[in-house]
Amino acid sequence: MIAPETLARWQSALPFWMSFLLLPLAWIAALQGGWALILPPLVTWHLFAVLDGMFGLNLENADPETPDSELKWYKLLTAAWVPLQFVTLFTLIWYVSGADHLNGFEKFAVFFGVGVITGAVGINYSHELMHQSSRAERWLGDILLAMVLYSHFRSEHLLVHHRYVGTPRDPVTARYNEGFHRFYPRVLRQCWHSAFRAEKEKLAKKNRPWTDLTNPFFRYWALQGAMLLLALLLGGMTGVLLFLVQAGVAIWQLELVNYVEHYGLTRKHLGEGKYEPVQPRHSWNAAHKASNWLLINLQRHSDHHYKPNRRFPLLQNYTEADAPQLPYGYPVMTVAAMIPPLWRRVMNPRVRRWRQAYYPEITDWHPYNKALNPQPR
Repeated sequence: MIAPETLARWQSALPFWMSFLLLPLAWIAALQGGWALILPPLVTWHLFAVLDGMFGLNLENADPETPDSELKWYKLLTAAWVPLQFVTLFTLIWYVSGADHLNGFEKFAVFFGVGVITGAVGINYSHELMHQSSRAERWLGDILLAMVLYSHFRSEHLLVHHRYVGTPRDPVTARYNEGFHRFYPRVLRQCWHSAFRAEKEKLAKKNRPWTDLTNPFFRYWALQGAMLLLALLLGGMTGVLLFLVQAGVAIWQLELVNYVEHYGLTRKHLGEGKYEPVQPRHSWNAAHKASNWLLINLQRHSDHHYKPNRRFPLLQNYTEADAPQLPYGYPVMTVAAMIPPLWRRVMNPRVRRWRQAYYPEITDWHPYNKALNPQPR
């Protein structure tokens, strides 16, 4: 176990700062065009997959009782990313919109790469920030989500996903044999409605209408509108289109990860709309070292759902005895998810083994496969 005093050293936090190296790559792509356009997705997706093979697994855990005061380098990491992403995104909108050396396809390619970064890193950091008790950190998370027009993710994730994961009420629990091409349009539609309904019900418990100004959707809309307006002022309609390209790519990156995290894993229905408590076994775990540096331990997802408020350096790794394991890190698994026959070949046997290991008494999985079990109470 990593002791708090060891964890507190800046050298221990340094590998997680590797994500900041992606920001200059977006500028190199914009300045050079041509072959440099592939650098952001190539490094994010493929280099970290190679590094996973080189560095292997990290099975070591930090002391989960480490106080916040010992985690300043990790907290600074997520906070510092927000202004750097903001400046990078909008200065690139200004620059690329008027760049004569880039044709239309190259401008699109630059912002495809920016979307890979704002999705793989930016949304992931917003996820860490939204889970914290600090009002300032939650605001930083909202700013990151507004930059990709996906602000409702906070409400959906905190009020719906964590409470109802592995049940028919959770849109982002990917169903067994559900290809990503079916999952993606479904979650785009269902998650917004699910998030809005959750906030509306929360206000109704206080006898307030959804139009009450404490509804965070008003903040979401204001922040998103401000981002679009800034893109328009800096780059005109071209700037808005480029902003929308990166937002679309970022959302796609997020939902690919959502698809991987819980594919086929369901909580047992105990009858009359009651489900078993969430356990580490209801999320896929991945201990691959390099991609966990990039994704600030997001792949230790089994522990995140077990202890949602635990900061990322304290997330625990689980072995096969306690949680199902992915064969590769997210950079490889998200690529596989885009190829349904390959995904099913790799993952379906693992889901079946998981079912046999934890729920041998369930003989009819059809209601779980099709989300036909009763809605949770």
